[in-house]
Amino acid sequence: MFDKFDREINYLRVSITDRCNLHCSYCRPKEGISLKGHDDILRYEEIIRIVSMAVKLGMIKVRITGGEPLVRRGFIEFIAELKKINGLQDISLTTNGILLAQYAQGIFDAGIHRINISLDSLDKEKYFHITNGGNLDAVLRGIAKAEEIGFSPIKINAVAIKGFNDDEVLAFAKLAVDKPFQVRFIELMPMGQCNLDHGEDYFPMTQLIQKISSKYELEQLKVKKSKSAGPATIFRIKGGRGEVGFINPVSSHFCSTCNRLRLTADGRLRACLLKEEEIDLKKALSENCSDAVLERLIREAILLKPKHHDLDCSDRHLKKCHRDMSEIGG
Repeated sequence: MFDKFDREINYLRVSITDRCNLHCSYCRPKEGISLKGHDDILRYEEIIRIVSMAVKLGMIKVRITGGEPLVRRGFIEFIAELKKINGLQDISLTTNGILLAQYAQGIFDAGIHRINISLDSLDKEKYFHITNGGNLDAVLRGIAKAEEIGFSPIKINAVAIKGFNDDEVLAFAKLAVDKPFQVRFIELMPMGQCNLDHGEDYFPMTQLIQKISSKYELEQLKVKKSKSAGPATIFRIKGGRGEVGFINPVSSHFCSTCNRLRLTADGRLRACLLKEEEIDLKKALSENCSDAVLERLIREAILLKPKHHDLDCSDRHLKKCHRDMSEIGG
């Protein structure tokens, strides 16, 4: 499947719930969030039908996200069903890691061996603060369990926030020295009910790279771009076991190579994280739509994909996406 700008669209991010066991300030603060009811989100059977059609049309990669996917009952059985879809080459998972130690073996046995773990601080008090009550030790136990079981790659995602975790950049880099992990820094994006001021809290990747380069020798990897490759720029740390990566949606748009759609927990297909246009698949499914209608709607979503988003780091009052990240599964 190709969009209007000749980009091949073959990657679907699937949010299976808008609920989460954390309240991160930049994603899902305690106030202002309206949770979907049980009947408002897609049933697993509906997600399987959508993914099956998307794979028939050329999707080869699916990432399961939330909210926090591990809080939804029956998610391991759902993963096992996804694995049965012929033509689906890659299934991965993003989690905050709080419940990972408990469920890691079941996830691995169900067929997911690639995992991303969101972790914005290695300091217990700071982690507790930004997540509004999260337990860093639980996340670290989950990461250790995933490593022990054999997940690979294990990617650690840290949102870079000025004045909060910019002083931990070298500590995160050391994690990539000591462990065979890919530690990835992500620029802060203005989303939904975010409690952070993007103009004050935004921290550009160029400064992060400078900090790490002050202590470690970085070698940019010439990664062979596969059909399902992600947007990170990856570096090897000389003498280290792992890698560091940088995802720059604000300072360096990668829209020209974007290959993804997003399925929200409430059944909307979204062509761009930072654009509001959506195609309502849940309504069609509730009306017992035919496969032909479902195919047409997926193709319509692809044609909505813009050439680029409007974020610009020179603007201190960036246009926000009105949806919260926990709804979209960013």
